[in-house]
Amino acid sequence: MPINPAREPTIYLGLMSGTSIDSIDVAAVDFEQGNNGDLHLLGCHTHSIPAPLRRDIMRLCEPELDTVQLYAETDSALGLLFAEAAATLMGILDLSSDSIVAIGSHGQTIRHAPPSYSKQGYSQQIGDPNIIAARTNCAVVADFRRKDIALGGQGAPLVPAFHQQLFFSPQKNRVIANIGGIANITVLNSNGDCGGFDTGPGNMLLDAWCQKHTGHAYDNNGNWGAGGTVDDALLRQLKAHPFLAQSTPKSTGREDFNLPWLELQLQQYNLSPQDIQATLALLTAETLADCINNLGTQIDEVFVCGGGAFNGQLMALLQRSLYKSQVQSTAELGLDPNWVEACAFAWLAKQRMEHKTGNVPAVTGAHQATILGGLYLP
Repeated sequence: MPINPAREPTIYLGLMSGTSIDSIDVAAVDFEQGNNGDLHLLGCHTHSIPAPLRRDIMRLCEPELDTVQLYAETDSALGLLFAEAAATLMGILDLSSDSIVAIGSHGQTIRHAPPSYSKQGYSQQIGDPNIIAARTNCAVVADFRRKDIALGGQGAPLVPAFHQQLFFSPQKNRVIANIGGIANITVLNSNGDCGGFDTGPGNMLLDAWCQKHTGHAYDNNGNWGAGGTVDDALLRQLKAHPFLAQSTPKSTGREDFNLPWLELQLQQYNLSPQDIQATLALLTAETLADCINNLGTQIDEVFVCGGGAFNGQLMALLQRSLYKSQVQSTAELGLDPNWVEACAFAWLAKQRMEHKTGNVPAVTGAHQATILGGLYLP
């Protein structure tokens, strides 16, 4: 799309790396020339995370393995990679820094500890925004979660405000289900109310188990798991995880659902890896569906985004586990499920630059709505 240098820039980039730690998603969004609400997706790019850097990030997620030096080195290395990812898309679309208002960078979460009654709580993302700003010559908005936590919130999920802006319908009660490493829902009631929370594991356990036993990063379309048999006793045990019984607001991450935790649960079972994969798929589908079924209001439509939207077996299990709601992809609403989160952080950057709030207190539990993110200038 040709950019008119005479007009004020309206383009934002969104950078997103989730709990799967497999790649960086970059989306370029024009919020003026929109054909879907006020959003026009100019282009997108997936930038892989090299295996050595991914190993360092994973080490930082383990309290026994992290060090200050490893933190600092990985923060810088990931900042360089985020900058490279943004610059790559800018090159593909022939976008100059002058045409971009700001880059919204979520960063890579390495530790998420929501507030409790005895602790303030914290959430830490890395990927130095100073480096991104210096390398791209663009303003960068980053560190989105900690202001919400400072106001007593969970710092997550943060995408419901964007979902409400883009996907709200005055005729339908909708749920937007994001199935990334962790699954979360946004509840968009037709009366304008917005809610949401993390529901539990998304792709994280599925991917980790598949990687360990097949060597593949993920179970393509859920085909491997679909050939296994669900073990009901194991499913009940996994669903007894205390997070799943917590009241809202709530959020979770790799700290709660991870491969060591899963292997501890498996000690008393003698099941094939494929049967365990089948059970994990139903765990994700049922924990997500249970939350939707128990909302206390009839949900007319469920739209799925994130990597889970491309797992046919998981989508079928989710549809089977829901009472009445029809399950579809957010592509039906005009936005590819791969790019919803990256677009969300482009939008959150826009909110910051325009001094507008970005959180939903009913979702995160924060004392008030607030402007999110710190600004880093080139």
